[in-house]
Amino acid sequence: MKKIIVILAVTFLATGVFAQKGPRGGVRVIAPRPVLVMGAYSPFYYGYNPYWGFGNPYAYSHFYNRPTKLDLQIADIKNDYQQKIKSAKSDKSISKAERKQVVRDLKHDRDQEIIEAKRNYYKMR
Repeated sequence: MKKIIVILAVTFLATGVFAQKGPRGGVRVIAPRPVLVMGAYSPFYYGYNPYWGFGNPYAYSHFYNRPTKLDLQIADIKNDYQQKIKSAKSDKSISKAERKQVVRDLKHDRDQEIIEAKRNYYKMR
């Protein structure tokens, strides 16, 4: 009976160890290097690899997506309001309830300004 209990305990401990997250060894995926084949680069270098499939995030990394004016404008609005919110949170001259209200108002204003920027952007197109 003791042997069975010991075997069960070891089995549960082993399954707990193997269930842990993190690297466990195994196969390493190495990104392909450019290969010169008869005066031209290998097609595997530019992302076509039947073993990767189309979901590979590095497959077409040589293409660059430029942000639109709307994306840049929204990023500017968020950065401006992030600074205002940070300074409002660190302002100790007003009470905590007033600070919270100021932060809520700033977040509301930020959201309204983003909505207005989107409206203006799509009206102009």
